Amino acid sequence: MNLTLAYHPVQALRFGTPTRLDGTTLDIDTDDLRALLLEDEALADVAFEHVSPSEDCRAGPVFDIIEPRAKAAGDGPDFPGILGPPLTAGKGTTHVLSGMAVTVLDEHAAGGSRGSIGRVLEMTGPAAEGSCYSPLHHLVVVPRLAPGKDGATAQRAKRVAGLKTAVCLAQASTAHAPAESRTFEPVDPGPPGREGLPRVAYVGQIFSRQRRAELDEPVLYGHNTTGMLPVLLHPDEWLDGAVVTSYYTSMGGAETYLYQNHPIITELYRRHHAGELNFVGTVASIAGSDNTDRDRNCRTAASLVKWALNADAAVLTKYGGGVPHADLAETARLLESEGIRTSVMVSDVSRDRRVESALLFNFPEVDAIVYGGGNDTRWEVAPAARVIAATPAIGELLAGARELGAMNVAGVTNQQGASRLRAVVY
Repeated sequence: MNLTLAYHPVQALRFGTPTRLDGTTLDIDTDDLRALLLEDEALADVAFEHVSPSEDCRAGPVFDIIEPRAKAAGDGPDFPGILGPPLTAGKGTTHVLSGMAVTVLDEHAAGGSRGSIGRVLEMTGPAAEGSCYSPLHHLVVVPRLAPGKDGATAQRAKRVAGLKTAVCLAQASTAHAPAESRTFEPVDPGPPGREGLPRVAYVGQIFSRQRRAELDEPVLYGHNTTGMLPVLLHPDEWLDGAVVTSYYTSMGGAETYLYQNHPIITELYRRHHAGELNFVGTVASIAGSDNTDRDRNCRTAASLVKWALNADAAVLTKYGGGVPHADLAETARLLESEGIRTSVMVSDVSRDRRVESALLFNFPEVDAIVYGGGNDTRWEVAPAARVIAATPAIGELLAGARELGAMNVAGVTNQQGASRLRAVVY
């Protein structure tokens, strides 16, 4: 496999016709875009706003954030399994509108575990300084659902609307020469010239059975992961639309944007290209629902790392709360017992859960632990001059001065290695 990302920087958004990339300014034809999205009968209407970096603006609740990307003609479908047939991602050229994102809002705080406002897009102030999304230009998409549509249908409509918007915008760049291109060196289990380098794999949870997936909820190639065993994925598949976030983004602390720019995979690639290690592949896993499920999944993931990838070391991340924490620890323990060194990333919701964390994760051999914490960090934020919300009631909540926690601000802390905070013991 050989993936090339062709980057087209965007420094301004404006509404105009037709949708086109004019230098570093993206014109967006909202009438054409609205017509495209309203092909889905689950949507009654859709509204659009654009937001610039450093603008005194707050938007929410966030359903998902997506980087606009579109495949070059003949190089495969965009977001396979969702917008097209489930063909293998990670091949050919994908055009990227860098410096911007599509942010889809929800009509309620999904999951209900992060307070009544859910996760918000914060563009200025102390909370925004910690977010990877505040430096970006955002096209904010506010879907209005048709009456009588059930939860699963509504969720699917919002997912498809966001992905369609991201592809539609990126297609405006495909006829332009990119400002920069990056081609990822193919991962090879045993290439010449890499003898003696540590063989490193990545094991990433993409869902947890602590929450039941919707019947048609797309996570991996359009599949909802029900009954899924750990599977081998080429790193480029993660970066090229094979994996999207769950409907309940707050549960795993990762938006689709972070999978497209996966911080651990891209860092392993950087070190691979620099000749520091041999990046041999990835395993996508999910957290189990009971002890039998957990044992099956953890052992399968560990076996793939040892026998299929022949790795010397592995980096592991989780998706969700206590149950995924236990799966992460057990997989790492199994790998360590096979002589495969591990590094794991953990996060706790707050300081008062240290006892629970220790009970779930207490293996002396798993001793290379990165704490992607800061989840209990809170900021006092001023009233926002501009508020974009899916409902008037939420708009009133967002507009007033209030306290925001790190888990309420999209892009501040997550479980996939992109946290902008660090924990310090003093």
